[in-house]
Amino acid sequence: MPLVVMGVSGSGKSTVAAALAGALDGIYLDADDFHPPANVAKMAAGVPLADEDRMPWLEVVGETVVAQTARGRLAVVACSALRRRYRDALRTAAGDLFFVQLDGTPELLAERLGGRTDHFMPPALLRSQLDTLEPLQSDERGMVVSVDQPVEHIVAAVRKRWAASTGV
Repeated sequence: MPLVVMGVSGSGKSTVAAALAGALDGIYLDADDFHPPANVAKMAAGVPLADEDRMPWLEVVGETVVAQTARGRLAVVACSALRRRYRDALRTAAGDLFFVQLDGTPELLAERLGGRTDHFMPPALLRSQLDTLEPLQSDERGMVVSVDQPVEHIVAAVRKRWAASTGV
């Protein structure tokens, strides 16, 4: 079952998803790589994306997961997936998914974002993302993990829960 590592900018989605892909012999996909140029330009200008911007992007991400699965590869995706409807859109496009919500304090996330120089998401959008975040619900397959611990601990916890959830 493919995994989606979700959360706000600065939570460590890319780092954790890449580490999980390595640990599970999967393929790492960064959903940001699938944004059209117009979305990237909006975010770089500090303009939050609207649902009309996100839905086609999420469909492409889901289709990419399906394509990797068809090739026999386990997809591990870093994707914000902040709202339930975004996760539902991913599930509609890709089927059953295991979500890993990375959780951190606003202070920790702001500190992480302040140290980044290589990303199009400006720190000013953190509050907007935190306000948008709809935590995983009890009927969604997945788990919430605190990011105030080493990546290897996060990976170990996710591997254990994912394996138990999928019967692997």
